[in-house]
Amino acid sequence: MKTVVNLKVDRDIKIKAQSLAKDFGLSLSAVLNVYLRQFVRDKALTFSTAPQMTPELENLLGKVEPDIKAKRNLSKPIINEADLDSFFTSL
Repeated sequence: MKTVVNLKVDRDIKIKAQSLAKDFGLSLSAVLNVYLRQFVRDKALTFSTAPQMTPELENLLGKVEPDIKAKRNLSKPIINEADLDSFFTSL
């Protein structure tokens, strides 16, 4: 038997979530059901804070990779405020 769950969500988030679900060929209801099933099955909440690179960032990193491998155009590690001051003074 199915039941209705009413959620209060920011309108903008709902619209974005519906659009993204549609891109995957799913309804927002189907997406929420998947998350709820996982929650019940695992008895745990899973949140990912792992950043995902955007295509733009991947492209940028691809351009600087040769410099990194050749160890050129790199700054020293900045560990403290003095290092930061020294770095900016050197520019």
